[in-house]
Amino acid sequence: MSALFDDDRVTLGAWCGIPSPFTAELMGRSGFDWVCFDMQHGLIGYDVLVPMLQALAQTAAKPVVRVPWNAPDHIMKALDAGAVGIVVPMINDAAEAEQAVAWAKYPPRGVRSWGPTRASFLLDGYNAERANRHTSLIAMIETPEGVRNMDAIMQVDGVDAIYVGPSDLGLGHGLEPNQAPPQGSENERLILEIVKACQRNHVVPGIHTGDIQTAQRWIDAGYRMITAGSDGAMLRGEATSRLKALRGSSTPTPSAGQYA
Repeated sequence: MSALFDDDRVTLGAWCGIPSPFTAELMGRSGFDWVCFDMQHGLIGYDVLVPMLQALAQTAAKPVVRVPWNAPDHIMKALDAGAVGIVVPMINDAAEAEQAVAWAKYPPRGVRSWGPTRASFLLDGYNAERANRHTSLIAMIETPEGVRNMDAIMQVDGVDAIYVGPSDLGLGHGLEPNQAPPQGSENERLILEIVKACQRNHVVPGIHTGDIQTAQRWIDAGYRMITAGSDGAMLRGEATSRLKALRGSSTPTPSAGQYA
């Protein structure tokens, strides 16, 4: 079993899009099980990713990276820098899932090249076999093709978890992007369909949420890898609530967003 998912419990994570080692450490010290650094839609580049991973290593939270795309350089470099979980966006079919797994795993399972520049510091007795067992591959299902092929994606050896991006899932199906879709909506139906598929294929179901109520809703539905919010949204939300308390209704309410 991978480092992230060593039992059946729900894991709670935080999302980081702000390029700051101190923010990474703050999130880790808050007590989350894992922290994901977003290189797809966040403002984080590789040069700042490394010190963010170093800062997070001062805490008990596991390091996860969402790479910009399903590409070998993105996946291998994030792992070499010390990530133990890789979130890969826009996986559409089993062939793309197999590619992602191959790039994340050393031979004979995959084709990851040897160069664990920082990763080797973090695992006693680092070798290819131990690294492969320690690495979690998390495939995002968020497109119509991904939904149609979800069972085949989940059955790829090495796919440890599925992660749902509710906004892209809605957009791809001609719906409004919505982090908290109404009950009975098509968005909700798709999200529930994916968690059922994860359960029958014995992979961990994960999902992005932006507030406590939505997080609890999906936990109750069976999701086990839960993003409880992002650094930018938490910072802006808390700042806004304090201003409202002091200024009253004259303070504008920001639109709800998963990033900020």
